[in-house]
Amino acid sequence: MILDTSVLVAAERGDLDIGARFLGLASEPFGIAAITASELLHGLERGRDGRQRARRAAFIDWVLGSVRVHPFGLEEARVHARIWATLAASGATIGAHDLLIAATAIARADRLVTRDVRGFGRVPGLAWERW
Repeated sequence: MILDTSVLVAAERGDLDIGARFLGLASEPFGIAAITASELLHGLERGRDGRQRARRAAFIDWVLGSVRVHPFGLEEARVHARIWATLAASGATIGAHDLLIAATAIARADRLVTRDVRGFGRVPGLAWERW
């Protein structure tokens, strides 16, 4: 399973008990796309005060210590280009980072866990579920 940033942000804000989800699927390996790590770290850098940054840093450290970060390599780039062209031809778009996340999940034949059903639901061939 690939965790989307939207799921992790919901967990960091206390809107989702991600630890319970991990325990419920103990045999299933979880990972994140490299761009998701960047998005989380960007949120840390944008923290408005020391308390918020400290809370975010602790959460990010927990995430990065708990799941594998999947790199974006040549296979992901091929899938990315195909998805991007397909969406563009149909007039549908999703965010650039979401496209990288979707490509990572498809290239790895993984299911994406997200809260952004509207965006990721447009991606042909992407297996996803909403948390």
